[in-house]
Amino acid sequence: MADLELTIDGAVATLTMNRPAARNALSMEMRSLMDEAFHQVEFDEAIRCVVLAGAGEHFMAGGDVKSMHGYLAEHEGPEVQSYFLHRIHNLHAMCFSMRRMPKPIVAKVRGAAAGAGVSFAAACDLVISSEDAFYTLAYCHIGTTPDGSASFHLPRAIGIKRSMELMLLGDRYSAQQMSDMGLVNFVVPDADLDAECDKLARRLAAGPTHVYGRGKQLMYRSLENEFEAQLQLEAESFADCAARNDYREGVAAFVEKRRAKFTGT
Repeated sequence: MADLELTIDGAVATLTMNRPAARNALSMEMRSLMDEAFHQVEFDEAIRCVVLAGAGEHFMAGGDVKSMHGYLAEHEGPEVQSYFLHRIHNLHAMCFSMRRMPKPIVAKVRGAAAGAGVSFAAACDLVISSEDAFYTLAYCHIGTTPDGSASFHLPRAIGIKRSMELMLLGDRYSAQQMSDMGLVNFVVPDADLDAECDKLARRLAAGPTHVYGRGKQLMYRSLENEFEAQLQLEAESFADCAARNDYREGVAAFVEKRRAKFTGT
């Protein structure tokens, strides 16, 4: 059984982290498979929305600490630093794919989102969560700092003080608390999570997905650009969208007072 399952249903691709007995802790195999899967769905034009989920009762409970312990038992010094530098860069390749991907990514969170599980949720564009889920950044409890792009996404999503709180204390937070902070978009009963996530993903997949990709770029670039550069990017993005089929369809549908039928082109 692979540590990651990729399923495609219409225009929606679901990446399911698949180590339920280990709360989907991030193995080296899972890292590699996730990187390959994100690359695959990024360039598949038939896929218009991506869902990231965990098998079983949990989203993802962080890194595979048992494998880290086994490595540390046999190595020390500069060799350890080199090993973990490579290991984290391997993980970050996937983060670049998620940020670059011109289609929305939805995290479907139930159970535990711990360590890199919080990082992955923060890296997704939207988060829908079971009301029973819990979140903990937790890195401090094993004596290290966050990875998986948490230090980039969390301050931008919830602010520097809240991010410091999560990092320094490593406490557990409910889905509603994370929604109040600004990390989680939607909180639903656990029994409704699958159906509500499916509804959201299909809504996004039926939308003007080229526009979503350009809009995603706009929003993320705004965190880095100066005012003039951002307005130039807005102008270029609007002009690009205006030359495409979905803009013609959207404008026609508005004038004709009907629902637009977007194709993502």
